[in-house]
Amino acid sequence: MIKKKILAVIPARAGSKRIPNKNIRNFLGKPLIAYTIQQTLKVPFVDRALVDTDSPKIAAIARRYGAEAPFLRPANLATDTASANDALLHLLSRLKNEENYVPDYILYLQTTSPLRELKDIEDCWKLMRTSNATSVLTVCSTHPRLYYMDNKQNIILVNGSEKQSTNVQQWRPAYILNGCFVYIVKTSAFLKERSVITKNTKAVVCDKWRSVDLDTPEDWAIAELLYKNKKALKVSIEKI
Repeated sequence: MIKKKILAVIPARAGSKRIPNKNIRNFLGKPLIAYTIQQTLKVPFVDRALVDTDSPKIAAIARRYGAEAPFLRPANLATDTASANDALLHLLSRLKNEENYVPDYILYLQTTSPLRELKDIEDCWKLMRTSNATSVLTVCSTHPRLYYMDNKQNIILVNGSEKQSTNVQQWRPAYILNGCFVYIVKTSAFLKERSVITKNTKAVVCDKWRSVDLDTPEDWAIAELLYKNKKALKVSIEKI
């Protein structure tokens, strides 16, 4: 059997506004990006761990912790409005053109999920291998009643087809993506659909308390508190 080539990509652009220098900011003793790199290097089925960044400083720190950073992302793909899918397409193109390297699968891991566990990645890979999925991602539970607000501050129920029921127990369970916790996508499907969320996407449910996405200073404070107490939290949850 031919071994599949699995590329782990860790996106880490420099331009974070709400938390300046987020990817290399000290998180309980080491740069935030170090947690994802070190975790990725423990994944047995990954053959390359690569940081995709526009910053020479982030690239240098990434290499220090054992990741590859062979290219710098172009500035036009590192803005607040730039598409993550476009950046990944560009990276794959460079790898193919300059190294003749085309992975079979891409493992896409954000630095902003320090509470992600190795088991989460392994569970996604198992689902990918044992199903017909072309991409697998992680989600966490959320309240089944989801609303959005229009420009007149009217509250509108998203899943309005179930609005007649006032009994929450009768509503279907609802889930949200947990900050790009884990994505695994088949490269051929990604190149065809130009998205890591493909037409045949399946999901693995993760603990809600571990799904903090570091987007604001408040998120950062909560994540540090949870990380420092995660062993106790896991024991408590297992007893429930």
